[in-house]
Amino acid sequence: MLEVKSLSVRCGALDIVKGVSFAVNDGEWLMIAGPNGAGKSTIINAVTGGVAYTGQILLNGQDIRKKKPVELAKNIGVLTQNHYVGYSFSVEEVVRLGRYAYSPGVLARRCDDDERMVELALEKTGMAAQRRQSVLTLSGGELQRTFLAQVFAQDPKYLLLDEPTNHLDLIYQRQVFALIKEWLAQGNRAVISVVHDLSLAKKYGTRALLLDHGCMAAIGDTNTALNRDTLEKVYGMDVYAYMKEMLSRWQ
Repeated sequence: MLEVKSLSVRCGALDIVKGVSFAVNDGEWLMIAGPNGAGKSTIINAVTGGVAYTGQILLNGQDIRKKKPVELAKNIGVLTQNHYVGYSFSVEEVVRLGRYAYSPGVLARRCDDDERMVELALEKTGMAAQRRQSVLTLSGGELQRTFLAQVFAQDPKYLLLDEPTNHLDLIYQRQVFALIKEWLAQGNRAVISVVHDLSLAKKYGTRALLLDHGCMAAIGDTNTALNRDTLEKVYGMDVYAYMKEMLSRWQ
């Protein structure tokens, strides 16, 4: 279990996240939703050690502050929406970086398990054919699938996603979320996603956490947490009516 207890984050005099608590168990896909500035990405940054926080973040009952970085890397993988690459690594080289936590040393020889995980990751994400290609020549969708392959090669127990398809075309959005759903179905793993698109939250999420100005507005199974009344209070509009109106344009 990955458990967050009374998580709060301050930036100067501003409270960005205020007393947020949740837990994810095996097989769950928790969607973190809310308007801009609600604190969604800040929660991901706290779990990954990117920002200072108060409260507790527990991995299998132990405070992550007490765990070594290599141990965290074997349990928690992160996929963000942007990757600023300024190096001409090949796709395969980028994917192999996902096995760094398992290496006994810089000069250690590659082991069979590393090779197997890299090959599986390349095949699952459809990037095997581009394995020798420089990441500087990839499209946005190909680059995102390369970094998804890196996380798959890392083989974490928990996958944290910070709007991983926000800037991608629809076909790549579908590909990435379908790959993550397939990964989750293999068992003994869980996913936490920050999303803006509530349709994606409803389609793929098993549970949802709705934030409003850094506070918890609702948490529970996806349909319960993202109900009509609560969404209207948080977004200041009838989200259900708007979504149905948009869908009607395709009928």
